[in-house]
Amino acid sequence: MIEQMDCAVIGAGVVGLAVARELALAGREVIVLEAEDAIGTHTSSRNSEVIHAGLYYPKGSLKARYCVSGKQMLYRYCAERGVPHDNIGKIVVAVTEDETATLEGYVEKAAANGVADLRWLSREELRELEPAVECVAGFLSPSTGIVDSHALMLAYQGDAENAGAVAVFKSPIQSGAATAQGIVLDVGGDEPMTILCKTVVNCGGLFAQDVARAIRGVPAASIPPQYFAKAHYYTLSGKPPFRRLVYPVASHAHLGVHVTVDLGGQVKFGPDVTWVEGVDYSFDPAREPLFYEAIRKYYPGLRDGQLQPGYTGIRPKVSGPKDPAGDFIIRGPADHGIPGLVNLYGIESPGLTASLAIAGHVGALLRD
Repeated sequence: MIEQMDCAVIGAGVVGLAVARELALAGREVIVLEAEDAIGTHTSSRNSEVIHAGLYYPKGSLKARYCVSGKQMLYRYCAERGVPHDNIGKIVVAVTEDETATLEGYVEKAAANGVADLRWLSREELRELEPAVECVAGFLSPSTGIVDSHALMLAYQGDAENAGAVAVFKSPIQSGAATAQGIVLDVGGDEPMTILCKTVVNCGGLFAQDVARAIRGVPAASIPPQYFAKAHYYTLSGKPPFRRLVYPVASHAHLGVHVTVDLGGQVKFGPDVTWVEGVDYSFDPAREPLFYEAIRKYYPGLRDGQLQPGYTGIRPKVSGPKDPAGDFIIRGPADHGIPGLVNLYGIESPGLTASLAIAGHVGALLRD
């Protein structure tokens, strides 16, 4: 027997829950289908928990647009809903003279994205703000912050459910088909079911391409490549020497091993990047010497034995290790020809920051 549904959102990560909230608040009947047994078990809970300012992304990209607008929306939302967060700020530093041109490029790119609050710091100001950091130049990003990602997801889920949405866990998508009547989804798990939906939003994160390929009728050409970038995070033992986030100049296609201070005052270093074939969260202790080397470039006071293994995360990438960093990809009916279907690919950083803005974009696509 096929059950008829209005909207199905696939994936209960931060973006899936934000989309479910958006649609439910608009009066749509929403079911959230999550393959795991809880919300946000993958990328949404295995990251730096940073509210990004919008410094690094090309002008006009979805990442730039939705990071900058989403940041403002997220700060307002967290304040209104009591979600733990802190507008802690960050400094971005060059450790050699050769890197100062890259810093200048960040400032120019940020200005093009509408980020006008960056402030260059003298060496004296840098040392006063973060005495432990050694660098030759840097600037302050005062609108960068941190957030409790799990509390944020719980707030989104609560809003969605208060508006009538239902989340169903252990419900992986086995197959599906685009038909003249709507989109059919065969859902597995403990209680398998087949549903016919007017609207399906694929927020599958790491598995979004797998979901899209499972739905018969989705053009193969509309599904981008699928890559996995694994990140390790270490924690710092001892008294925290930092009061805010510290980012070095980025390496190719990622932001380098930076300093994050969480809401409890714990200092974390990460991420590094290793390209992997599948989803495996095991921690590789062989990465430790590389972390010491990278961190000591800007924090020479790091002592042997202070780094402790933290956790790993995996980012869903649409560009490979030798390619320029990819943008978010959000494909609606105009892109693939299937009414009511929206596929989201490559929603990595700054996806958490941009989550409300992305949800608004998805809602607009489905209203058009």
